[in-house]
Amino acid sequence: MNRTYTLSVIIVMLMAASPAKAGAAGGSPSLVKRYLLEDFDGPRIPGRAWYTYPRAQGSGVRFRLDSTDRREGNALHLRYTFASQRPTEIGFRLPLPGLDASEYDHLSFWVKGDRQTGYSKSFRVEFQRPEPDAPPEFFERGSFVVEGVRDDWRQVVVPLNFMTGIRDWTRLTSFVISFHSRRSPILHGAYLIDDIALLKTGNPGPSIHDKVIPFKKKAWEAARGGEAAARPHIQARLAGWPGRFLVDRKTLPKTDQEFLLRLARDTWRGLDAFRDRENGLPIDNVRFGQGSVDPARAFVGDYANVTNIGLQLISVAAARELGFISREEALERLRLTLSALERLETHRGFFYNYYDTTTLERTSHFISFVDSAWLTAGLMVTRMGFPELYQHCTRLIAQGDYGFFYDPVEQHMSHGYYVNLPARAEYRYGALYAESRLGSLIAIGKGDAPEEHWFRLVRTFPREYTWQTQPPLEQRPKPVRTHELTGGHYRWRGVNFIPSWGGSLFEALMPALVLDELRHAPKSLGQNGAAHADIQRRYATEELHYPVWGLSPSATSDGLGYSEYGVKVLGSRGYQAGVVTPHASALALGVTPQAATDNLRKLAERYPIYGDYGLYDAVDPTTGQVAPKYVYLDQAMTFIALANHLKDHAVQQLFAADPITQKALPVLQDENFFD
Repeated sequence: MNRTYTLSVIIVMLMAASPAKAGAAGGSPSLVKRYLLEDFDGPRIPGRAWYTYPRAQGSGVRFRLDSTDRREGNALHLRYTFASQRPTEIGFRLPLPGLDASEYDHLSFWVKGDRQTGYSKSFRVEFQRPEPDAPPEFFERGSFVVEGVRDDWRQVVVPLNFMTGIRDWTRLTSFVISFHSRRSPILHGAYLIDDIALLKTGNPGPSIHDKVIPFKKKAWEAARGGEAAARPHIQARLAGWPGRFLVDRKTLPKTDQEFLLRLARDTWRGLDAFRDRENGLPIDNVRFGQGSVDPARAFVGDYANVTNIGLQLISVAAARELGFISREEALERLRLTLSALERLETHRGFFYNYYDTTTLERTSHFISFVDSAWLTAGLMVTRMGFPELYQHCTRLIAQGDYGFFYDPVEQHMSHGYYVNLPARAEYRYGALYAESRLGSLIAIGKGDAPEEHWFRLVRTFPREYTWQTQPPLEQRPKPVRTHELTGGHYRWRGVNFIPSWGGSLFEALMPALVLDELRHAPKSLGQNGAAHADIQRRYATEELHYPVWGLSPSATSDGLGYSEYGVKVLGSRGYQAGVVTPHASALALGVTPQAATDNLRKLAERYPIYGDYGLYDAVDPTTGQVAPKYVYLDQAMTFIALANHLKDHAVQQLFAADPITQKALPVLQDENFFD
């Protein structure tokens, strides 16, 4: 990374009061072009106050034009008031005319704290634009927290690349300045703001789109004749390869128990095969040519994701519990993977999101919260199932502090961190009923995040958020333990539930692979999981008229892509329906076992989907087209769910016994979603 750029541009620069326009003062990045958004010298203020729902009575923003001692003309005087320290966000919104900012690379403005009124040293600025294919009130946002404000004028210059939530810098509709009660140590404060502008410097700096080039891998491929010529060598590094494209459906067992056991065994064979034989890391996916497992017609996704490594550890423990491998074989595989982890590059004790499985080079700048959590979960299961590895796993768990992802203002976990910027991702996991809830519990159990974090996660969004698939019912404050949260639920055909974001079974039930929510949270998460599985089945068969069910992110039916699918009524936003994926049914084994078993059998009997290593990733029930692809994530979820079902919650019991889980479980005990 360019450290000179970091010091000269990213750090907010101190400026003395000057008659010069913003961007012309000494220390600014070299200026190619400047577009003035607002200098507040007009007869009126072109903005308005802003607040989040629910609006806190007595909290608000007032504004006026004041003459400025920085130059001739006026500046915006913003004054904020919080009725209390209860979490509240308010601010000022400057409308923009569908602005195209794509040729600019920095935001610039001047700011001065009001010494007489007082002020917080930090506040947030952001741009907003409509999100494509979404309701008009739903928008992308790119923000930056300004820090170190003083009571003399200073210029703030922010690289637009730091505002990672904006994917396309056209059609900007708003510029927002916001104040949060948890960011302000005082209830009343004021600032002067002036000369808000976009700059083009020709030096945009690092971006989230920057690629990581694995130079060792490129050299390895070159030594074998190039990328295409190296493909057979990559396939040869795998521990195994399927011998047939499809099994004879007539050979599948007739009883449910034997059928599920056969599916578990075949799925495990695939998980065990699709790993690098030298370092043990799992590859991401394998896609076959239609009707053939010929390696020459197959594509191998030779990269490892952090979640997949965690699920691989869990899968080895599950295979041992099912008797598919001996304890000695399990230890051999686990030690190989743990040894590889020790060789991978990390940041602040956390692993990057992707690594090349041949050279172990990182291929991502991103540190993901939810993926890191699944690796930690895998290490927790491993150390409880194999005491010989306890110290090794404990050291890897302890080296990362989840406070790294925690935003103490929003009280949510960030999606992750871009090491090359360096900056947190724009968005946070704000909804409770998502796959990220497992990471929140792990962070609380480790002592890396406060218990309060769990109760700041949204059960249902405020009724005023009209973009939701339905307004929540019975939404009101409710006390749980020593905290107060806002309850409420959705309802579909008489079934009450807390929504996920997209309405997929991945969001709803993936955490239950390790956490027995029916047992530890029967009146909240457990009951909600059963409701999601039930509505998934009914919606697919009754509304979509599918013969099978199970909507969750998976491969597209041609196997070439990967997309998000869900039952729209189950989500706050709701994904669109599409292909059916077997891993969704497997996840539902924990809450609706018979319906899930029947659906898995129907998939296997109705479609050409059962391969040598178990069920392929997806099928379009409207056409019968099957994605000829094994995705490690989805196969591992299927296998672990089968193991819990067939072996008395074996994986869940190992996870529950871990000290981190034991410390976190009390958080779940008292809440009732539907009381």
